[in-house]
Parts: sequence; C-alpha cells; structure tokens
Amino acid sequence: MKTKQAIETGTQITDLVAGGEPERAYALLSPVLKKRTPFDKLRLIGWPIGAAPQACTDPFINRIAADRTEGGWVIIASILEKQLGRDLPGTLSRCRENMLAGDVWYCCDILAEGVAGSALVSRFDEALERLKPWRTNENYWVRRAFGVGAHFWAKRSQGAEPQKAAELLQLLEPMFEERVMEAVKGIGWGLKTLGRYYPDLISDWLTVQVLQEKRPHRKIILRKACTYLPDEQRALFENV
Repeated sequence: MKTKQAIETGTQITDLVAGGEPERAYALLSPVLKKRTPFDKLRLIGWPIGAAPQACTDPFINRIAADRTEGGWVIIASILEKQLGRDLPGTLSRCRENMLAGDVWYCCDILAEGVAGSALVSRFDEALERLKPWRTNENYWVRRAFGVGAHFWAKRSQGAEPQKAAELLQLLEPMFEERVMEAVKGIGWGLKTLGRYYPDLISDWLTVQVLQEKRPHRKIILRKACTYLPDEQRALFENV
C-alpha cells in the first residue's frame, strides 16, 4: 500500500465512522488488515479516524477488536492516540480495556507504545499520575504496559530529560521484583531503553536495587537493564 492510498483509505473510513456506519467502515478496512500492511501505513489510516466523536469511534474500535488482528491493534492505537488531547484519562482507560480484550503480547505492546507512551511524551506529569496504578494492576499485561510506555518515552526523549527519567526510574523500583515473565519482559524493555539514553542514572539506580537493597529479581530484567552499560559495570551487577 502506497502512502497516498493509505491516506485516502483513512479519509474514506473516517467519513463512514463519523456517519455512524461502523460495519461499512470495517468492510473497507478488513481487506487491508488481511494483508501484511506496514504499521506506518496503518497509522496513516487510523490517525484521521481519531478526530471523529468518541460516540462514533467506540463502536468501530469494538468491531476491530472483535477480530483480534495484529494490524487492527495498530489502527486502534492510532485512533486512541489522536484522542489523548481531548480526554487523556478516558483514553488511557480505553487503552487498558483493549489490552485486556486483546490478551496477547503484541496487542499490549502496540497499545502501550502508541497510547501510554505517547501520553508520556505529550503530557508527562498528567500521564504519569494516571499510569501509576498500572504498576500494581492485577493483570500482567497492564503491568507490562507501564514498562513499554517508559521505553517509548525514553526513545523519544533521546537523553534530554534526566529529571523525568529519574521520576520514571523511581516508579519502576518496586517493579524490579516482578515475577511474571510476560510483565518482566516489558519492564525490562523500559529499563533497557532508559539505560541506553540515561546510562549514569541506570547505573546509580541498579546500585541501589541490586547492591544496597538486594531486591529479589528475575535475571532477565537485570540483564536487560544492563544492556548498554560498560562491561565492567555490567559485571559488577550481574556477578552479585
């Protein structure tokens, strides 16, 4: 699919969704989801739909989610991302609901990056306050999503916001003890990317978690957190 075609398809679907015709809109989208359409083209389709009223987009999102296609979650994440500016709390709540409905790692990661991560990038303080409860949610996909959101924020910040990175690391402290592997991988991903752009902060943070407080942890989460550290520092933590 070419860029122009993706934009035109998004416009056509948006008109149908805004007109209260989710089934006709999905009939237009379904063939695209059955192909291996690149995620960047899917986002071009999804973003304009997010401008439609929530009362119109919610039924369409539910229709997409019912088929549980990988590309469908990209469309849903794109729609929700565009709605963050209108209703950040409600949009994050709908993001969480769709993660639970998807119940698979790629659904969680797509939504966590596209919605939770984007919320941290655009409105860090408010988003962080809303995402704090995700750390202790009973569902491991929601806990995983906090780490994936931190990863996305760190990637976009490019090392330019150490104070915010320190706030994220403070909130990630109790999550270092996560035991469920599905959640561990997302948290580890967040720590890995924070370590890439804020290596000194990660080194100091690991000194506290591993050497001073001796928090119990899964080896994979420590290995990911140490990924971008110099060999000598990595050995210091991994050989404990």
